Amino acid sequence: PADPTIAITPADVKRWLGLDLSTEKIVQILESLEFKCEITQLPNYPITVCATTPDHRLDIGTGVIGQADLMEEIARIYGYHNITETRMADEIPPQRSNPTLDIDERVRDILARAGVQEVITYRVTTPEAEARRLPPGTEPSDKPYLRLANVINQERTVMRQSLLASVLEIVERNVRVRDRIALFEIGEIFLSSEGGSSGTDALPDELPRIVIALTGSRAPAAWQGGDPTPMDFYDLKGVVETLLDGLHVPVQYEPASHPSLHPGKTAHLLAGERRLGVMGELHPEVAAQYDLPETPVLVAKINMDTLYELVPARYEITPVPVFPPIVEDLALVMNNDVPAAQVEFLIRQTGGATLADVTLFDVYRGDKLGPGRKSLAYHLTYQAPDKTLTDKDVAKVRYRIVQRLERELGAQLRS
Repeated sequence: PADPTIAITPADVKRWLGLDLSTEKIVQILESLEFKCEITQLPNYPITVCATTPDHRLDIGTGVIGQADLMEEIARIYGYHNITETRMADEIPPQRSNPTLDIDERVRDILARAGVQEVITYRVTTPEAEARRLPPGTEPSDKPYLRLANVINQERTVMRQSLLASVLEIVERNVRVRDRIALFEIGEIFLSSEGGSSGTDALPDELPRIVIALTGSRAPAAWQGGDPTPMDFYDLKGVVETLLDGLHVPVQYEPASHPSLHPGKTAHLLAGERRLGVMGELHPEVAAQYDLPETPVLVAKINMDTLYELVPARYEITPVPVFPPIVEDLALVMNNDVPAAQVEFLIRQTGGATLADVTLFDVYRGDKLGPGRKSLAYHLTYQAPDKTLTDKDVAKVRYRIVQRLERELGAQLRS
């Protein structure tokens, strides 16, 4: 093998070891170890010692590794006891974070605090296992699966196209021994690339997803009691809202349909005009294909690649108010097909900065209202950051809210 030649300068020795050694001293130390040294100096470059390694020193590397090896030899011969303690004076390298990984960790922390446990499942499966996530007779996706070239297990032959199917398998296995299941997974699905190269070497599109699954009792039994009521759509909605509020991503909900979810109990998550995901109760025909209990199984699927773009790098905060609030109730009668989220949006938008909070606390339907009508009752909290509000101030805001709801939604103030 060729004997490597390594170039070092006195500045390198100063930076690595903190020693002010002359070029002659460096050459003396290295030649005592049978290195062949040559001093060179090019215009506009510092004096450099080029040390050729003796043939019996096979432990000396090349490049930066070789420089580190020479520093060890210089420090050893010079004497470790002669190296004085000095403060680190080198420039700290720039700190570059990975935003997507940071968001993943924030998602994990928020869901863990909400009582949801993370699982990690296999990324390889079979088409038959994934087909269970769809009702019988539903046509699966026409995208071809990415098949493994060296299959060692007939239950792991292709790369998965659905994270939901993987999580449902975990729910199926654990629901036999636990009364309450609350799980989530952050992982990728693998789809054949449409814009990439063709052939066997084409890399797939790895799309990040998150799936949340809930089933069982609302609170586990304990010596202080519990809540055996099965979790429903709104328990899942609370978990999703906790996650997105923690990430400062405002969303709206609209009725939707999905082949894996129960008709009439499914909603899309919308961030403006962008569809962030879908949530709802598992379709009964899908649940029948798994060994699941009779209690509802609630699932949410969120596109992480869209979520990465929506999470703000910075967000505004407001100081804790020092002036007292005014709380009043507002009951409105409107058509059944008017979403409560739209009503709340208009209330908040019209109320402006004076309206600190809006909470829906009652939904009523009955003969007194007439067919196709419902009543929504809200707690409205008025609070100003700079003064104590009067009844006249609140009455003006309330009037604007009622007038806009009447004009845009046909709502009527309930007497």
